[in-house]
Amino acid sequence: MSRTVAIVEDEPDLRTNYLEALRRYGYEAVGFADRESATQAFALRLPDLVIIDVGLGDEVEGGFELCRHLRARSAGLPILFLTARDSDLDVISGLRLGADDYLSKSISLPQLTARVAALFRRLEALREPVKKESVISLRALRLELERMRVTWNAEEVPLTLTEFWMVHALVRHPGHVRSRDQLMREAEVVVDDATITSHIKRIRRKFEALDDKFDEIDTVHGAGYRWRP
Repeated sequence: MSRTVAIVEDEPDLRTNYLEALRRYGYEAVGFADRESATQAFALRLPDLVIIDVGLGDEVEGGFELCRHLRARSAGLPILFLTARDSDLDVISGLRLGADDYLSKSISLPQLTARVAALFRRLEALREPVKKESVISLRALRLELERMRVTWNAEEVPLTLTEFWMVHALVRHPGHVRSRDQLMREAEVVVDDATITSHIKRIRRKFEALDDKFDEIDTVHGAGYRWRP
């Protein structure tokens, strides 16, 4: 059975491009130009995944409002922001509202469809019974690759997909410096250096929220980041 992906994007050409790309990959894709039409349609039936722009027509933060509404209806619905607004404040706002990831519109269509597929894989893995899988254990950290799940002192760290793959890149070879370009490739995103820095800051904050003594991620100035050996 094909999965339904909804796109809420007010720019017609972009919306059409996204819809065509998703349909080529076998998804049933539906598009909406504004929050109101999307909300009315979702009241009848929720899609399997939603991609939302932050600014929707005259509503500067219409996407945030839609995300809040959808998350209140379903805790498990995958929600992905795809927007030109990628300031640290906007990203944090989107993630605090419960989005699974926040990507820049500079991402390519193949990268977007790969991210959608990864969100579905994570959803399926979390629904499956625990089975033997690839696990990285390092001090208080446990990373379960197939379930795309990270825990610290047995408490789950609420990472987005982008953040998960960045942590994976660091812990796979502890002590080895990973450049910003390497982190981008691992996370399948194309962003500027400042956005990578923002991702690392948010990753640190999420671990620190569970353990105020967390200090596993080192910044190697001019080179990148590493997980403490």
